[in-house]
Amino acid sequence: MSGSPGFGPRAPGALETVQSSAQRPLIGRRSRPGRTLVLSWIVLLLSITYFVGPLIGTLLFSLRAKPFGAAYTDTFKDPDLYKTLSYSFLIAIITVIASIVLLVPTAFWVRLRLPRLRPWIEFITLLPFVIPPIVLVYGLLATFSRPPLALTGSNLGSDALLVFAYVVLSFPYMYRAIDAGLRVIDIRTLTEACQSLGAGWFTIMWRVILPNLRVSILSGAFLTLAIVVGEFTVATFLARPMFATYLQLISGNRAYEPAAVALFSFLITWAALGIIALIGRGRVEKIEVGGAH
Repeated sequence: MSGSPGFGPRAPGALETVQSSAQRPLIGRRSRPGRTLVLSWIVLLLSITYFVGPLIGTLLFSLRAKPFGAAYTDTFKDPDLYKTLSYSFLIAIITVIASIVLLVPTAFWVRLRLPRLRPWIEFITLLPFVIPPIVLVYGLLATFSRPPLALTGSNLGSDALLVFAYVVLSFPYMYRAIDAGLRVIDIRTLTEACQSLGAGWFTIMWRVILPNLRVSILSGAFLTLAIVVGEFTVATFLARPMFATYLQLISGNRAYEPAAVALFSFLITWAALGIIALIGRGRVEKIEVGGAH
């Protein structure tokens, strides 16, 4: 019995061999998260360099003006900077409001009553990605520069055409954001519950649907604001005093001021987005209807 291989004494190095073989996969498993962490940091540092590098280069170039900081002092003394910037933000705010008024009821009604039209609506809202802005503004000028709707003959009419063009350009961002917000709430149950309590359509939209879409609307407003402030083609052809046209104008006869203006607009845009984000961080009352389980 003592010579049986199943009951014989264990070899002196057998335990160490078993332990070392059991630890090898564990060591490999422990090293993989470490490699993943290092790779993640490398990607993060490269992304930061790609994003911050041009800003640092622009800052250093703007500081070459003599005397030191003259590019910024001359820029801040120019009244056209504040006029064009305030005008651009005003147009952006009007564009966001018009997009919300147009797209929220549309997306809500399509999901509630007309689901078969949803692919067609999505196709229409994606057309600004396919049709260049130059084609859009040329169509506006060809249509609204002659009677009976000669809107290009006045500043108010040109402003209206500018807002209309920017609303169209914001379709892909605003509609997708609103549609994604509607997808995560049970709008059919909410609508039926509100109607059973006697609420009208306006009350349903204002007090039930919009509070649930607050974050989605703000995310679309972020992109719309950035697009409107930096858009150049439509503003140029409609001869509107947008910030992008001002930046192009001073780039033709000044050296260092355009770099300073670009950095200033970058900071202003991010500050505006930060203010909108702070507004969106307020307490969101998500209205839900609970059923029996």
